[in-house]
Amino acid sequence: MSEMEETQLPPITSLSAAERRVLGTLIEKALTVPESYPLTLKALTTGCNQKSARHPVTNYQEADVEETIGHLRELGLAAVVHTESGRTERFRHYLRRRFSTLSEPQVGILAELLLRGRQPIGELRGRASRLAPPGSLDSLEQLRAELAGLAALKLVQSDAPFERRGAEIDHNLYEPHESRQMTMQADTDDETPPGRPATTAVPGATLRPAASPAGLPPELAGRVAALEKECAELREENRDLREQLDEVGKSLESLRRALGA
Repeated sequence: MSEMEETQLPPITSLSAAERRVLGTLIEKALTVPESYPLTLKALTTGCNQKSARHPVTNYQEADVEETIGHLRELGLAAVVHTESGRTERFRHYLRRRFSTLSEPQVGILAELLLRGRQPIGELRGRASRLAPPGSLDSLEQLRAELAGLAALKLVQSDAPFERRGAEIDHNLYEPHESRQMTMQADTDDETPPGRPATTAVPGATLRPAASPAGLPPELAGRVAALEKECAELREENRDLREQLDEVGKSLESLRRALGA
């Protein structure tokens, strides 16, 4: 793609659900199975529809994925690659061509959000680590620094300042009709006086005070809200662990079959 062609590409402010899934899958496979990348149409469709590390689970047909790839190519986010024989087309992403300032960890973070959507910051760190260079997302401080860069590009949004424990993060590429704009909520804790909304804004988020359970003093309402959020995080973490165990079981079964062949 020439420099002139890149300057003529439309700005990227939103992507359809299918475009997000296909782009996220291309990025994930490039990072986790580079020996199989670029992907054939069949492999890309299978990757989009896999049951682990995806929300929601989809059932795209190859024709759907092929059409979506066409849209991503028009945006300069994907390209077709021909094999030496010329018989099989393969596909790759061009995310860092469109967003040249993205770091490697930021590419992994964005891919995770495109594939699974909104999630607590602690879970995002653990999940995105598999898509980032070793050691680059070992701490929440490292993750927050990368998120700040993504927020500056308006690629992510949050319901609270990144520094706040339990903040939930999502990408910011939803289409307007999806109504997935996140609002900034403030917890009542030692850093923020009761009743005062947080003042740190994240691009794409709207500030509002947090709702308190009826009949509870502000300090107790904050604790209840924090406990509810922790419970939700633990449930999500438990689901993620089950998915990982399921993948391990499938790998072991494949290994047994290979050894028995």
